[in-house]
Amino acid sequence: MIDRRTLLGSAIAAGVAVPLAAQRPTMPAWPPRDAVRLWPGRPPGAGATLPKPDLQLHGTVAQPDLQLRGVAEPMLYVLRPARSNGIGLLTIPGGGYAYEAVSHEGLDVAARFNALGYTIFLLAYRLPGEGWQHRSDVPLQDAQRAIRLIRAGAGRYGVDPKQVGVLGFSAGGHLAASLTTAYGETVYAPIDAADRLPARPDFSGLMYAVTTLRLPGTHRGSRDLLLGPDPSPALVDHRSPVLHVDGRTPPCFLLQAFDDNVVPPSCSEGWLAACRAQSVSVEVHLIRNGGHGFGVGLPDANPGSLWPLLFDRWARGVIA
Repeated sequence: MIDRRTLLGSAIAAGVAVPLAAQRPTMPAWPPRDAVRLWPGRPPGAGATLPKPDLQLHGTVAQPDLQLRGVAEPMLYVLRPARSNGIGLLTIPGGGYAYEAVSHEGLDVAARFNALGYTIFLLAYRLPGEGWQHRSDVPLQDAQRAIRLIRAGAGRYGVDPKQVGVLGFSAGGHLAASLTTAYGETVYAPIDAADRLPARPDFSGLMYAVTTLRLPGTHRGSRDLLLGPDPSPALVDHRSPVLHVDGRTPPCFLLQAFDDNVVPPSCSEGWLAACRAQSVSVEVHLIRNGGHGFGVGLPDANPGSLWPLLFDRWARGVIA
């Protein structure tokens, strides 16, 4: 006999909208219809066996949490506004490199920024602990390729190729920060004309982001899954983007709560100090409370709930 949970999981994985009981979280159908494959063949570093796609619904009615694992074929999901402002935003959900929070740090973020005119490119990236070679390079391979594909298709998407930014959350913020500083690092062999385009974001949003992998001031789970067991100090520093901020780093916007008990607020404070030391344009909002992983779901009474509007005004200013 197939139980209700099995039926639910199968239907969601197939992209079918499933009605749930009132006490269970509900979610728009996944995946979004407008999808772009990152790689024309097997992704770099693929082994003989690819990970098995896995989509799980967790959370509450107030904050559903749709978790994506087993990304065998990384994708860009294009979510378009009713009226475009010409700005493209590569959005990267977090999940500690164990899964991707594609609802509250993906679809919900897209809806909020679509309303402001942004074209959202939601990245479903490969998770480094799922059997890929050169695991510490794998997410960055996908992020670099994604932003190049956005620029290659800018006319089709209705965005300005010189107005393409990145917005990452938690471990997705680490990937966004890595793209922000390691956009020029060669992590895969070029495969087509898109790879001749720059991978440097024009602006970067780092939301409660992991910016270092040095202990103790980081999220241990993200470090372990990205780097593997017993990484060398050189590898730790190589994948600690705060150490690589320089004069070419694009303008940055950061948000974090002081009561974040998952990613230390020192991650944002360290990024601020690094940007100021290199004269990089930076804006940081440290809010009194909000915890971790709130996406765009902070209550109206929390001043941090205004961050999408602050980010919008900031982004328009730095790319003007």
